[in-house]
Amino acid sequence: MKQDKPRIWISRFLRWALALLAFLYLFWTLSLVALRFVNPPTTGLQMQRFVEAKLSGRPYHKRYKFTPLPQISPNLVHAVIAAEDGRFYQHHGIDWAEVEKVAQQGTETGTIPRGASTITQQLVKNLFFTTHRNPVRKAFEYTLAPLADRILGKRRILELYLNVVEWGPGVYGAQAAAEYHYHAAPAQLDRDQAARLAACLPAPRRRRPAFMNQYSAAILERMRQTGW
Repeated sequence: MKQDKPRIWISRFLRWALALLAFLYLFWTLSLVALRFVNPPTTGLQMQRFVEAKLSGRPYHKRYKFTPLPQISPNLVHAVIAAEDGRFYQHHGIDWAEVEKVAQQGTETGTIPRGASTITQQLVKNLFFTTHRNPVRKAFEYTLAPLADRILGKRRILELYLNVVEWGPGVYGAQAAAEYHYHAAPAQLDRDQAARLAACLPAPRRRRPAFMNQYSAAILERMRQTGW
């Protein structure tokens, strides 16, 4: 009988773990359905930054105003796609060609030189998770991104992403970024300003558009090559 107790506890743990996992996926699925029509009042990333500021004793001021996609400059839309996910319209949430390329580079060098996250994966991370890297979060991203692609569609994914992505300390979305960095409305951003903002996305709390000369030039060249 004593030998059966560990098995019983393991069985119970597995049942509870599966039930929790099913609940989480149900919650995420329903949230994505709701996000087709409702703009998010906050995100996992925004809550992370708030908690970090409180724990460190730093002041925290959130700049976040949801702006419909037609009120955001096409220059910024194109620059972000060129910088973050050039095959955005060719994949269904996961860019497997890019994943394969990065894996091949990792095999050759012995390291993973860069990420292969799509805009859809980054949106899922910003909405539901934090920036802390761990394999569990990555596994959730890979399973939720195709679901988000199917439920939300490309246009809504872009609209959500451009409104929740971090663009500076407490700065979230195109409206706040345009006002914070350029004292302008997001619809007024020109190509150079848009490319400089897109160049900040890999490290938005450290980078500033004014210093992104080389990378913004590369983004502008990608935009030119794709006809934007």
